[in-house]
Amino acid sequence: MSQNPSLTVGFLTPYSGIYPFFSQHLITGWLIGMGLDPVRQRTVQFIPEFTHMGGIKASEEAARKLLFFNRVDILSGLISYKSIPDLVPLIEIEKKPAFFFDMGEYVPHFPYLSPDIFYASHQLWQSQYALGHWAQSTFGDGGHMIMPVYEAGYHLNTTFQQGVGAAGGSSLHLNILPFDPQDPHKLDTTAIFKQWEKERPAYVHAIFCGSLGLKFLEQWIQSGLHKEIPLLVQEAMVYDDILEDVKHANLELYTSRSWMREDEGRANQLFVKQFEAVAKQPANIYALMGYEAGLVWKELLPHARKKDWDKVKQQLRTEVIQGPRGEKNFYPQSGFALPTSNIIKINTSNNHIHKIILDQGKGMRFDAKEFEVIHEGTVSGWQNPFLCI
Repeated sequence: MSQNPSLTVGFLTPYSGIYPFFSQHLITGWLIGMGLDPVRQRTVQFIPEFTHMGGIKASEEAARKLLFFNRVDILSGLISYKSIPDLVPLIEIEKKPAFFFDMGEYVPHFPYLSPDIFYASHQLWQSQYALGHWAQSTFGDGGHMIMPVYEAGYHLNTTFQQGVGAAGGSSLHLNILPFDPQDPHKLDTTAIFKQWEKERPAYVHAIFCGSLGLKFLEQWIQSGLHKEIPLLVQEAMVYDDILEDVKHANLELYTSRSWMREDEGRANQLFVKQFEAVAKQPANIYALMGYEAGLVWKELLPHARKKDWDKVKQQLRTEVIQGPRGEKNFYPQSGFALPTSNIIKINTSNNHIHKIILDQGKGMRFDAKEFEVIHEGTVSGWQNPFLCI
């Protein structure tokens, strides 16, 4: 038997109809970040466990199986913060590290912070806060937000709202589109577009994901409003795979992002080249999240191989890595490193996509007083991780 057996990572894997290969991209990024060859390496073994849509019960059952039946060394995967309270007791029985990923659809909130659980969050809410702050400072009061019921169940609209308020805004209209169970992909914007044509809002902020996001952009172009009202969108609406489908149109969009594939910084270019050489497809946000995890686990590997979990957890509580998008850490108490949110203007025309960074957005600590309002105001919310539909 080898002296250093492979490290086993149990991976909670929800279904995503929007990004069906997110877990493969994330795991590939993780291994590359650790300096391991994803194809040939035998150091880390990932054991995926399906969690359906990522709800609380399915996540708990999958975690129970991985921890107590598979006896994994590390529990990981894509989760919603809504599942954490039910996972804490299971994780704390074993005292092994749990290292979870999330897109940042919720502002983190930890009534109890487990010393065994670590978070690799994309912090989407930070980009939304920065975009709201910039929108108010740039276009002034009187913006309109539009989103379906699904997106409204997260903190993407409320953090944008907080950003607007922090920049002195007092008037922001909210439009939530009704959900039709008979036709989930239905998007009827006719009435609201007519209203906007009359009222001319200072800007429109659209929060959609997947095919509905694309449908909204197509209807926006057809309406002619794209020439008259500034359109701000949440970042998942302008990932490259979505933009590919509208690059023939004459669109001007604004968004806020903490990472761009095109960033020419050395650390980012190294990640992009390595991932694309292995995966044979463009680097994306899931690959980046995995890669950032890999950078920290590369440092932890000597202790993890010895199963010295106290040392691993102690290091995870303080470790800050320098990744493709700057500083990143994984334990809330050490004060999540504030991401730099870039405000980006995107133009599409003649089958070209042109992106330009206009400004740097404002970040905010997750435990800031202002965000207590969000937690008190939205006690419910969806259990499934964002984009897992």
